[in-house]
Amino acid sequence: NTVWAFATAGVAARTLFEAIASEAQRRIADFNPQDLANTVWAFATAGVAARMLFGAIASEAQRRIAEFNSQNRANLAWAFACVGWDRR
Repeated sequence: NTVWAFATAGVAARTLFEAIASEAQRRIADFNPQDLANTVWAFATAGVAARMLFGAIASEAQRRIAEFNSQNRANLAWAFACVGWDRR
């Protein structure tokens, strides 16, 4: 929610985003589908690169995609497209 609020306000507090990315990676299994989608949306919107976080979220989303509603899926797709995600 914190990164979502900062991104919505147009504030890319890079140090804060980096700290949250690091912690989020450790807790990714605890995120629900909306948390996962909102997190990548916020990072993409703020223009903060977090490749390892995006990788962790991509893996978790693939594993749990059946739990995602259409809005969660759209937000995920948009965020990954925005950052030019290529898992290779």
